[in-house]
Amino acid sequence: MQNQMQDRMPPIAEADFTSEQREAATELANGPRGAVFGPFVPLLRSPELMRRVQKTGEYLRYHSALPPRLSEFVILIVARWWAQGFEWHVHSKIAADVGVTKETIDAIAEGRRPSAMTIQEEIIFEFCNELHVNHAVSDASYAKMFALFGERGVIDLTALCGYYGMLAMVMNVARTPVPKGGNALRALA
Repeated sequence: MQNQMQDRMPPIAEADFTSEQREAATELANGPRGAVFGPFVPLLRSPELMRRVQKTGEYLRYHSALPPRLSEFVILIVARWWAQGFEWHVHSKIAADVGVTKETIDAIAEGRRPSAMTIQEEIIFEFCNELHVNHAVSDASYAKMFALFGERGVIDLTALCGYYGMLAMVMNVARTPVPKGGNALRALA
């Protein structure tokens, strides 16, 4: 669906950058992402917000308490929740590369509970689902997550959901397209 709609906030030509946009774009490109793409294209319309958001994302993506396999698993859950095609396109490939199984990725894409999750994935899946559906988590889910990763892990997981949810909202509003031939999400019934 998203690819069929016009991108509301396409890339801004570098020649048209304000000085603040140029500084923010340079800062982002000099970091681990290497370029302004995806959610940072629309976020560049608010350069100071983009700067702050990307710093939060840099921590959550590259330095959180969760190992990459689990943080990518979370990102897929959030992308599915928000039906965010670009986020799915990027992170489903990364998730596969860091060890999330094809069966798990396919189940999340189809909106199903994966049947063959690790114990850690099960705990995270339940936590994320409760957070999205109930806007809170039960004592049982909190305790299980706490036992795995402590308070820092609980906070980092919660922030991963919030951060990628925010990026999904930005891209859904902007109608950020999935690259041609990309691995987008199918619409759920």
